[in-house]
Amino acid sequence: MSHRGVEGTVLGTLFMPYFSGLGNLIFVGVVLSQNGPAEEVAINSWTNNITNLCLLLALPALIWGLELKPKSKAQKVVRESKINRLSLSLTLVAMIFFCLIVWVLGQDGQIDSFDGFALVGLFLFWQSFHVYEVLKENTRSNSSWHPLIVFDIGLILLGSLVTLISVDGIVSIILSSEHGFMGPTQLGLLTGWLMVLPNAVLAFYYGYIRRADVVFSSQVGDGHICIPLCIGLFAIFKTMPVPEFLGMGLLILAGAAALILVCINLFGRLPKCIAWGLIGAYAYCLYWQLHA
Repeated sequence: MSHRGVEGTVLGTLFMPYFSGLGNLIFVGVVLSQNGPAEEVAINSWTNNITNLCLLLALPALIWGLELKPKSKAQKVVRESKINRLSLSLTLVAMIFFCLIVWVLGQDGQIDSFDGFALVGLFLFWQSFHVYEVLKENTRSNSSWHPLIVFDIGLILLGSLVTLISVDGIVSIILSSEHGFMGPTQLGLLTGWLMVLPNAVLAFYYGYIRRADVVFSSQVGDGHICIPLCIGLFAIFKTMPVPEFLGMGLLILAGAAALILVCINLFGRLPKCIAWGLIGAYAYCLYWQLHA
C-alpha cells in the first residue's frame, strides 16, 4: 500500500489499526455469540494496548533507535517529518483522552449500552477527522491512491475470514477448559497476547527497515480499535462489568502514552532509558494482572 501512494503516517493511523485490529473486533463478536464473560473483552483490549505501547515500541527502540527526526536537512524532508510528528502527537493525545473517557464511564462499575454508543460515536468522529485530513492533503497535492489499493484491502478482508474461524475455535477451546492458566479466567489475557502478534510483525519489520514513523503510528493507532471501539461495540449489545484492576490500568496506559508523547516531541525518539522503563512497567502490569 505504501508503494501505491499511501503515506507512512496515514498507513499507520488509518489503515493498519483496522488490519492488525481485526482479531480484536472479531473477538467481540465471538464472545457475544458464545455468551462469554463480558469483562474479558475489556481485559483483551487493555492487554493489547499496554503491549503495544510498553513492549512493541520499547523493544524496537532498544534495537534500532526509532529516530523520527530526519538526517537530511532538505526543507521538504524536514517539513514532512514535522507533520508526521504532529500527526503522531495528536493520535497520542486522542489515545490519552479515550483512556480517560473509558475510566470515567466505568466509575459506576460497568459500561452499559449508552456508554457504548458514546464510545463508538467518539471513535467515528475521530476517524472522520482522519479521513478529512487525508482527503484535504490529496486535494492540496493533487495526488491520489492507485486503484489497485482496493485489491490490497480485499486480500486483508479475505484473511479476516480465516481470523474469524481461528478466533472462534480458540475462544471455544479456552471457554471449555475447566481450570488452570488456559481456562476461561485468563481468556482476555491469552487472546490479548495472541492478537497483538500482527502488531509485533509490523513493529519489528518496520523497525528493521528504519521506518520509525510507521512503527510509532501503527502501535499507537491500533489502540483506538480496542479503546474505545471494541469496548463500545460490546457494551452496546451487553453491559460490561469493569474488572477490578482496569481503572488503574487505564490510568497507567494513559500515563505511558503521555510519556511517549513527551519523548517524541523533546527528543524525536524513544530514549533507551525510557524504553527500559516501559518494559519494566509492562512486566509489573502483567504480574499485577495475574495476581489481581
